[in-house]
Amino acid sequence: LIEAIEDSTIAANEHSGKAFGITGNVNRNGNDGTITRFGWKAQNKSLVIFAGEAYNVEQGITNELFPDERGEGGVQDPVACRQVVPAPQDAVTTKPQPAIDDVNNFADFMRFLAAPVQVASYDSVTNDQITAGEAAFNKAGCNVCHMRSMTTGNHANAALRFQTVNLFSDLLLHDIGTGDGIAQGLATGAQFRTAPLWGVGQRLFFLHDGSKTDLVDVINAHGGEATRVINNFHGVSVGKDKSSNLTADEQQNLVYFLRSL
Repeated sequence: LIEAIEDSTIAANEHSGKAFGITGNVNRNGNDGTITRFGWKAQNKSLVIFAGEAYNVEQGITNELFPDERGEGGVQDPVACRQVVPAPQDAVTTKPQPAIDDVNNFADFMRFLAAPVQVASYDSVTNDQITAGEAAFNKAGCNVCHMRSMTTGNHANAALRFQTVNLFSDLLLHDIGTGDGIAQGLATGAQFRTAPLWGVGQRLFFLHDGSKTDLVDVINAHGGEATRVINNFHGVSVGKDKSSNLTADEQQNLVYFLRSL
C-alpha cells in the first residue's frame, strides 16, 4: 500500500509541522527525482529495489538490480575480488521454463500483504482507554509526523487503488536526535524516515538498531525536531505549549493506544 501512495500526497506534508518546529523533507531518487519511501532513510523508491538491495546486502545474493558481491558489513568487495562478468545468482530465467526471479517474488509478496489492523481492546485495556490514548497522542503532537493515514492513488492494480492506509507516518525525513551518521540520497546522517507505527504493538524491539524494548524508552529517545512534542508528553512544556501537556493518565493511555496498533 505504501508503494501506491502518490508522490504529491507525501510532498504535501513537508511543511505541515512548522507550528511544532518540525521540518520534515522528502528523499528523492537521484536518477528521476521521484520520491523514495522504503528503508530507514526512505532511500528506496520501490519494493523491487528494496527487496533487491536487502537480498544483496543482508543475504549476499547478487541479483539483476544489485549484481556486485558484498563483503563484511555490506560493503562492496574490491574490484579485484568481484565477478569478472556479472552473473547474478538471482535472475529471471527462461530455461528449463520461464520463472520470475526471487526479487520480484519478494516484492509481490510484500505488495499484497494485508496491512496490520488496530485492535479495539486487549488484555484489561478497554476501547475507551485506547480512544483516549489516541486523543493524547494527537494532543501532544505525535501525529504531526506519525500522521494516521494517507490514501493511495489511481494504481494500476485495482486492489491497491484509492485505499486508506493507516500507517501512522508521513514518510518524511526528520532529525530526532538518534542519527546513525549514514547519509543516503537526500537523507543526512542525522535523519530517519518517520517509522510507520502500524503493527508496533506486535514488536519486541524498536528504533533502527533494535536498542529499545520499552515504548516509553522509545519516546524518550526522541529529540531534535521532536523535542517540543516530547516535552508535551512529559507535561513540562511552558508558555503557549502548556495546553499540550499530558497528565500521567494521558501518558499511560497513549502507551495503551500504541500497543493497540
